[in-house]
Amino acid sequence: MTVHFPFQNSYSALPDSFFARVAPTPVAAPRLIKLNRPLAIQLGLDPDLLETAEGAAILAGKTVPSGADPIAMAYAGHQFGHFVPQLGDGRAILLGEVIDSDGVRRDIQLKGSGPTPFSRRGDGRAALGPVLREYIVSEAMYALGIPTTRSLAAVVTGEHVIRETALPGAVLTRIASSHIRVGTFQFFAVRRDTEAIRRLADHVIARHYPELVQAERPYHALLAAIVARQAELIARWLLVGFIHGVMNTDNSSISGETIDYGPCAFMDAYNPAQVFSSIDEMGRYAYANQPRIGFWNLTRLAECLLPLFSDEQEKAVAEAQEILGAFSDQFSDAYQAGLRKKVGLFTMRDGDEALIQDLLDTMAKNHADFTLTFRKLGEAAGDDAADVRAQFMEPAAFDEWEGRWRARIALESQGAVERQAAMHAVNPMFIPRNHRVEAVIQAAVNDDNYAPFEELVQVLAKPFEDQPEYAAYADPPLPDQRVLQTFCGT
Repeated sequence: MTVHFPFQNSYSALPDSFFARVAPTPVAAPRLIKLNRPLAIQLGLDPDLLETAEGAAILAGKTVPSGADPIAMAYAGHQFGHFVPQLGDGRAILLGEVIDSDGVRRDIQLKGSGPTPFSRRGDGRAALGPVLREYIVSEAMYALGIPTTRSLAAVVTGEHVIRETALPGAVLTRIASSHIRVGTFQFFAVRRDTEAIRRLADHVIARHYPELVQAERPYHALLAAIVARQAELIARWLLVGFIHGVMNTDNSSISGETIDYGPCAFMDAYNPAQVFSSIDEMGRYAYANQPRIGFWNLTRLAECLLPLFSDEQEKAVAEAQEILGAFSDQFSDAYQAGLRKKVGLFTMRDGDEALIQDLLDTMAKNHADFTLTFRKLGEAAGDDAADVRAQFMEPAAFDEWEGRWRARIALESQGAVERQAAMHAVNPMFIPRNHRVEAVIQAAVNDDNYAPFEELVQVLAKPFEDQPEYAAYADPPLPDQRVLQTFCGT
């Protein structure tokens, strides 16, 4: 039987300036190493057929399925604050779009599928390590309830790519509600192509914000909606200790999904200044800087939309500034609401924000593990705080805060059992810890052993459950296991 993809392509129907038509480059010997079967079913695909040799050939880009309209999307972007007028998909090809079982239009894209007109002398390929990292982290983010692109499949190509050394080549099949970025708007803004900006904005509204079609000022409403989604998204990142690592405008999704898992990481010990990315030498994208950078990126988007707001520049700028002004409160509201849930508060009272900030400050001074401190605090909602105390270099520093916390939760009607259940529902036990991710990558790259990868993916699919048989996956790294730097997948 033939693998069928029910493509309904809309982006490739836009003008040719939006993309380059290019087919994936065939590979030597594709072999499927992981298929996300539940996601395949959600997309209306047959997982049994995708696991055949024919399916592997499609997922590696060796065969283009019928109905596909392969394109590399054009975009620009600010990279570490420096504007590059033409970037584009240099190693990714959008096969097409399908409507999933929820009625949502989803992109099916191959990452590592060969060079495109936007490759800038790159080979267009991906190494196995970054493919596995994106699969692990994106699916972990999904399980954590954070808007994200998804991973449908990982395939090894039977070829090597040359980076610092020869590495196994691989292709990731990425699923997104779309791959439209702030940088997509910037691509046309720098060319002063207002009509293309309008076409793109109309496309985004129809695809992601259809409720705005009838708005009195749809482009203003569009910016406001994107601002709100980004504020909520970045708050969610901080609440699980996630550091994107490379928040360039070309990595900022218009749909409000987390996209482009390059040098991303989750914190172990809480440190607001934490940076892992090897290319972020100045800490631009440090953990605590992410809200500020998100606002900066949204300001770049607003600049692109100004011609759609008004012919009068001063009026357009004032209107954009008013919309952007909502970001700070929207982020703060989402972040503080999430923090209250993390410490088991059901109501809002004066002093809550200071109480929680004192905990965070104490965690930072004591190198307390971010994930386990909050998880064990949930257990302490009963009587035993020994496990949460153990996260602090000086447990007495926690004791003082604990007394104030217990006095605060005593003002609420909920009991210990209800509070613990609510806290465990938002404080994961398991995150993709850097040393675990690196270990499974090394097993795959060095030994062609994917059993550790499979087990880690299985554990991370249920992050809020205790899973006693996999308790070791919750442990922070030992000193000699700490990962100090993560690297971009290119």
